[in-house]
Amino acid sequence: MVAPATVTYDRDDLLIAVESLEALGLKVRPGEHVLARYGYFAGTDEDRAADINAAFTADDVDGVIALRGGWGAARTLPHLDFDRIAANPKVFLGYSDITTLLNAFLARSSLVAFHGPNGSSPWTGFTTQGVRSIIFNGEAPLMRNPEVRDDSLAVRDYRISPIVPGRARGRLVGGNLTLFSGLVGTPWFPDVTGALVFLEEVGEYIYRCDRMLTQLALAGVFEKAAGVILGGFTGCGISPDRFGTFSLNDVFEQHLGGLGKPVFSGAMIGHVEWKRTVPIGVMTEMDARAGTIQMLEPAVL
Repeated sequence: MVAPATVTYDRDDLLIAVESLEALGLKVRPGEHVLARYGYFAGTDEDRAADINAAFTADDVDGVIALRGGWGAARTLPHLDFDRIAANPKVFLGYSDITTLLNAFLARSSLVAFHGPNGSSPWTGFTTQGVRSIIFNGEAPLMRNPEVRDDSLAVRDYRISPIVPGRARGRLVGGNLTLFSGLVGTPWFPDVTGALVFLEEVGEYIYRCDRMLTQLALAGVFEKAAGVILGGFTGCGISPDRFGTFSLNDVFEQHLGGLGKPVFSGAMIGHVEWKRTVPIGVMTEMDARAGTIQMLEPAVL
């Protein structure tokens, strides 16, 4: 277990993460600097990168998981040994700020990495099943949102909204909107030509989401992509001063509705309680009308 980003102040957070992974039948070894403190980071940039490099080198380590996200993973990129990572492929799992590493591994090491729970995430039954299916069992499932109605006559939670119906195939890339857009123009940004780009966000005002989607559009990301999948945009609302009155769906339509490529929102990816694990770099097919993601190949051998 590594801590590429924000400091963890409470040791119990680490213990809970270890206990969760041990409940999956794993043996957990925390990295040397997991509980280190350097400002708001879990150690210096070099220290955090060193734990990642060491994990990929160790012969008795099969997988690496981030303890948590926050901010800071991007600062480790200049200190990572991507040749070493390419020569020692392992499972790497995380999300949120870890988006930076997942896409950098693909771009610089051709490594398939997994956008899914961090060690400190709530390991619900749904979340755990996804990890078991794709990582433990090497399955290539069809991902379709369950119809959660509870006591309602219509589906309210995890609703699929087709923006541009249609099907498309491509390698999955993406993750958190803030971090993915922040990689544009760097050597660690993946090739998005013919890719299926998935995006999610948390706690950003709508105009900020608009700004970051604009960045991706101006960089030609959506033009090059084969399709776009929108996951959870949790807590993304209007700013307190009501800066603008577009809804989030308005912004999605403005940037993605005229692409002529499949787009849907509502995928169970990101900062949501029921969290899917999706492999970055694996060939998949999306059906925007049905809101499904079909893996076309296993992500592990």
